[in-house]
Amino acid sequence: MADKSGAARGGAVKGRLTARKKALLAVAAGKADKAGEPVAFKVGELVDYTEYFVVMHGESTVQVQAMVEDLLKIIARAGGRVLGVEGRTENRWVVIDWGDVIIHIFLRELREFYELEKLWADAPRLKIPHSG
Repeated sequence: MADKSGAARGGAVKGRLTARKKALLAVAAGKADKAGEPVAFKVGELVDYTEYFVVMHGESTVQVQAMVEDLLKIIARAGGRVLGVEGRTENRWVVIDWGDVIIHIFLRELREFYELEKLWADAPRLKIPHSG
């Protein structure tokens, strides 16, 4: 589902995009694409290279690919700059580096195997507003 700004479906995002807003935008985009269990961790006090990690999963490589493509379009429409994308060849674990937000999009079985949520258990989770 799109958030109230319409950003998850490609609408304009108003105002400066803080790291928190970027993380929420990534989660909203994932929800719009039926991502499994999107979550955002505030890792800025634990690492020096980013502020948030967003983690979500798809049920197939086709879904992961669609989620990545949609998210990249949304980032571009928001005026954002992607610093790097890894894993698009196989679409099993794709990492999008959006500077102060790193987005991990997994196949479900890889997410369950790597358990990033356990690795970042000390990081506070960002409260995700319920959509509509």
